[in-house]
Amino acid sequence: MKILFISRAFPPVIGGIENQNYELSLWLKKISPVKTIANRFGKKFLPLFLPYALIKSLFLLRKYDVVLLGDAVLCPLGYILKRFYKKPVISIVHGLDLTYPLFFYQKFWIKKCVKKMDKLIAVGHETIEAGVRRGIPRNKFVFIPNGIDTKKFLEWHKRQELEKIVGESLKGKKILLTTGRLVSHKGVDWFSQNVVPYLPENVLYLIAGDGEKRKTIEKIIREKKLEKKIRLLGNVSFKELKILYNTADIYIKPNIKISGTIEGFGLVVIEAASCRLPVIASNLEGLKDAIKEGKNGFFVEPGNAEAFLKRINELLSQDEFRLEFGEKARRFVGENFSWKKISQQYLEEIKLTISKLK
Repeated sequence: MKILFISRAFPPVIGGIENQNYELSLWLKKISPVKTIANRFGKKFLPLFLPYALIKSLFLLRKYDVVLLGDAVLCPLGYILKRFYKKPVISIVHGLDLTYPLFFYQKFWIKKCVKKMDKLIAVGHETIEAGVRRGIPRNKFVFIPNGIDTKKFLEWHKRQELEKIVGESLKGKKILLTTGRLVSHKGVDWFSQNVVPYLPENVLYLIAGDGEKRKTIEKIIREKKLEKKIRLLGNVSFKELKILYNTADIYIKPNIKISGTIEGFGLVVIEAASCRLPVIASNLEGLKDAIKEGKNGFFVEPGNAEAFLKRINELLSQDEFRLEFGEKARRFVGENFSWKKISQQYLEEIKLTISKLK
């Protein structure tokens, strides 16, 4: 079975969908013939990529059995290809690609195109519910979580390497870490405002990433006098990211509910857990698919500062338990979220979809 995989979000651009599409394409190629048409230049190139991908797909598709789209933004392209070749088109759906709060997007993309796909592979159960609320039949969906290359992040690093990134001595410090885009629903500004001021003096919160909320966080740091408690690292290299994952004490994912946005899965929490890093996260949306309570992390109710403080202080005060739990989390991620396992689930679902359409 030959797969034509089309992605509008691909490395070297950094992001969750970019990483997921890239890894999936690599691992699918190990078990089935795959041709990838990818946009490697980011959102600005998208208006040019769509017609390019359409023309190239029209020439190639006769040689392939099925089209796999990297996310729902590409469903109009899939709709056109279905009309020309009558071949199955399957789309991955992540969250925001279903909930994007633009009238035209909801009316045209979702109602006219996404619903016409032969199967929708959702990375989270909350994504399925968001689609059903928008009129997409539940039987169109199947859940397959995001995966991880379990050998990609886990390394041995010394705390001195982290000190070079931060630019100061961390002797006696406990390190909390958050990585990713600084946008509203990630809750990093909320956490900085409502939790960090009340943490013990020896706790340092590292924030790796950038986005629209950076200035808000900088203002909170100034107003709350948190210069000794928070470090904004900005975007970091992959090498630096691995150092952060392997030298921090706890990973924090403090998402909050924001209308029109959704955390489809939360790939960073399984990246962190694969490095033996205990995770404390909001019990919200796709994070509930990435974390199993007591297995690879702990849940806290979204927006509950006291609950975050309690759980953080409990973990920081139990060094032996924290280390043992980190190893347990690493094993759990390897058993449940390896790309070897996830790519096989994709292939089986693609075969099943094709067989039902014959």
